[in-house]
Amino acid sequence: MKQNQITISEVKLIYRTKIKASERLKVKCSRDAYDIFLENWDPDSIEHTEEFKILLMNRSNSVLGIFPVSKGGLSGTVTDVRLIYQAAIKANASGIIVCHYVKKIYMLSGVCYLYK
Repeated sequence: MKQNQITISEVKLIYRTKIKASERLKVKCSRDAYDIFLENWDPDSIEHTEEFKILLMNRSNSVLGIFPVSKGGLSGTVTDVRLIYQAAIKANASGIIVCHYVKKIYMLSGVCYLYK
């Protein structure tokens, strides 16, 4: 009797941290998230390209990392929600804060908008 062999792709979810859990930044308020995002934004491109990033957190709101979801042009950027889910799953995140740069800065309900 001949057996059929089935070949499928292997999927790996990998997240490696270089920071000890005790040394992670913690988000206690929207200002903390704002400061973390601003610190991790390229000051040379913040004035001329739109970007969309997410801040990944664990259950105690400790920061696991920032993931750049998309970078666009002068007037927009396209965000694929599947990339957000992938990053959150890889990092084993329990919470996320999204941030979209649009040339001014303000925060609203866990969503960080950077306007200028």
